[in-house]
Amino acid sequence: MQLAIPLLFAQVGIDEILDNGVATSQSIAEGWDKQWLDLLQNNTNNNLYGTLTNVGIFFAVGTLLFFMVQFLRDLLTYEYNRPFSALIWPFVVVLLLNNSGSGSILSTLTLGVRNFIDTANQQVLVTADAEKMYQQALNMSVAEEVAGSLLRPCQSLSGEQQTQCFAKATEKVNVLWQKYRDSYGNKNWISRLQTKVDNIRYGTGIVSETSFNSLLGSTVQTSLKNFLVSLQYAFQNLIEATMLLIAVLGPIAVGGSLLPVAGKPIFAWLTGFLSIGIAKISFNIIAVLTAAVIVNGPGQDANVDPDLMWFMIFLGLLAPILSLVVAAAGGFAVFSAISNTASLVKERI
Repeated sequence: MQLAIPLLFAQVGIDEILDNGVATSQSIAEGWDKQWLDLLQNNTNNNLYGTLTNVGIFFAVGTLLFFMVQFLRDLLTYEYNRPFSALIWPFVVVLLLNNSGSGSILSTLTLGVRNFIDTANQQVLVTADAEKMYQQALNMSVAEEVAGSLLRPCQSLSGEQQTQCFAKATEKVNVLWQKYRDSYGNKNWISRLQTKVDNIRYGTGIVSETSFNSLLGSTVQTSLKNFLVSLQYAFQNLIEATMLLIAVLGPIAVGGSLLPVAGKPIFAWLTGFLSIGIAKISFNIIAVLTAAVIVNGPGQDANVDPDLMWFMIFLGLLAPILSLVVAAAGGFAVFSAISNTASLVKERI
């Protein structure tokens, strides 16, 4: 779900924003799709990926000398037995780096792995977010700021002018409440927020700054929530950019895999790519599960007025850190599994 910054609701239109009901990570990933195809599939003879493929071929030619020296030494040591299993690597490198102009086998496999990760991510979101928990929790956090941005200009007025200003602002806010009800049903948290706005509109006398902020939050809190929402979007774009960066560096990792070392660069590259995928999926799982706690807890009680700033801090700061920690642990496990499997295959051949 791609939500805009709360203060922009009145400018771009409530309908336009709330009708965008897909998950944030999906919309971000789709925005990167064209870039992936342009780099890895379209005219790869002349684009950045083609250039890096040539660099990978240069690396492969350079490391082939070291490979042959190690191969001849092993050939003399093991008397024609085990060294022949190592001959598979030059063929693998040539096969993966063969660039036809519309993508290489490596670019096709890389794009396939990325599509698989995105599909798995969307399946997780659809399964865990069946009742739009994430959207509800995020809207619960920002709805007060949206209403406040519409009502706050009326605070400096008085008398009939203030009454008319509150009436016009309330009409706009009522559109927001109706959109929420159309999307999520008649939830208690929507009724609670609507009651807050009605208390301001039909209150007597001039609304003080303290009373107004206690109902709809302060401008400082609004700015901080805007920042945290933007930070969340920045992290998800960073995930996509990192996946693409690792993907385009694949030819260099493949080209360096002829080096006679135990840990092949291609294994490290694949581990990094899968680790970023784990971080992407982990972040969305954390966000949805935390949102479910909010919606099924304070969101069900119309008499509870929770401070959801912790949720915004969690999404903007703590969830990205936690997802990266989980990805690092998962990446280490994947690298160990790949390395052990490669060693086992080498011993058996």
